[in-house]
Amino acid sequence: MHHNDRRSELRHRLWNDPQEGTEPDGRTATYETAVLDQYRLYVEMADRVSARRGLTNSFFLTLNTGIFTLVAAFGKTPQDGKEGWLAIPLAAILGQCVAWLYLVRSYRLLNSAKYEVVGALEERLPASPFCRAEWWALGEGKDRARYWPLSHIEQWIPLLFALAYISGFLATVLA
Repeated sequence: MHHNDRRSELRHRLWNDPQEGTEPDGRTATYETAVLDQYRLYVEMADRVSARRGLTNSFFLTLNTGIFTLVAAFGKTPQDGKEGWLAIPLAAILGQCVAWLYLVRSYRLLNSAKYEVVGALEERLPASPFCRAEWWALGEGKDRARYWPLSHIEQWIPLLFALAYISGFLATVLA
């Protein structure tokens, strides 16, 4: 679906038909207050998703840092012929890296959708601080000299840990 078609469909799904007894454009003071209240609530919900995302990243970062610390403190070179057993914990550790990567991706997609809705809500408000002003000022995430979206950076962390685990496994097995 083209970006403008998607945006049009989003607007169609977001807005209810104007109620009878409202002004010709469907607006009343009560209506505008309701839009503002919904906007505030929705922005707060988007912020909560971002906070949960941060907690998820902190959990996995702490977990992986702990794994590295344990391996460094207690890791021993396995006896000859026993290196294959390291594949079992490697699979578990790589599995949690994959889970982390998919959680980061899910949070990114959820936040992207939420901020599309925020932008559509802002169309009914006197100002559009996020969608038209801030996002534009940041180069809409396209100019890395101005802004590099956190979601693009954070997806590399689980991959880097996974590469470190695979490298350590290969160094141990091939040594």
